[in-house]
Amino acid sequence: MIKCWFDYSTVIITGASSGLGKGVAKRLVLEHNCRVIGIARSEDKLKQLQAELGEKAYLFSYRTFDVSQREKWDELADELKNEDIQIDLLINNAGILPRFDKFYNYTVEDFDKAMQINFYSSVYSMKALMDNVLCSSRAGIVNVASSAALCSLAGTGAYSASKAALKSFTDAVREEHRGDCYVGLICPKTDIFRSQKKSDSTSQKMMDAVSTDCDKMVDLIINGIWKKKEDMVFGVDAHLMSVGNKALGTLCSNISSKVMKISGLEIFKDVFAK
Repeated sequence: MIKCWFDYSTVIITGASSGLGKGVAKRLVLEHNCRVIGIARSEDKLKQLQAELGEKAYLFSYRTFDVSQREKWDELADELKNEDIQIDLLINNAGILPRFDKFYNYTVEDFDKAMQINFYSSVYSMKALMDNVLCSSRAGIVNVASSAALCSLAGTGAYSASKAALKSFTDAVREEHRGDCYVGLICPKTDIFRSQKKSDSTSQKMMDAVSTDCDKMVDLIINGIWKKKEDMVFGVDAHLMSVGNKALGTLCSNISSKVMKISGLEIFKDVFAK
């Protein structure tokens, strides 16, 4: 008996080779018996994920390409059509986090790359696969944005803009297809400290206190999709940014940026340099 609406479904997930994408892909296969097509650039990492699935590895296949290349999505759409593969759920999870820096230190190419991967890749995938997904009786599309789409921070001009664009785009598509397709948006905490060395400093401990580990985040994401939640804000920092932005407006960005500055973390050095 099917216990969840996406049990035994066919799912495409981008950014499946690591992090949240990998965690969600594994959970869909191991616990929900989904047939998952993972998309990422690293074949070695995708093969490793497949190996970790053990006896259910046959449920996982992959394609290696850059999600920001529109023609690759058109090619995948043709392949699925030719092989008569019905997609039930599309999860756009791939993304990049540019370095923290002042706007004028970014190149136009830096902005282009962030917009292409964080925003346009979802536009391309949905444009290419929408007809396929909508043929499913349990059609679903989930886009993964970021807490940065809820409240912009100093040094995140390219990232915040790309994720805010994805949020607005998803909100519009949801209304256009309400009743035809479940459209969800996930704004998880952003692991902005992944390249920051751990320390015993009070500031680092404070930053760690508001973070949510990957396994817990995967639990929240799977549960949110299960319940067909439309807007999902996960993680202490994401909730603070969401509530703060609604209550305080631009003051929330100002306060958050001041906290970043006084933290003294190396990752923010260029943002506040004179």
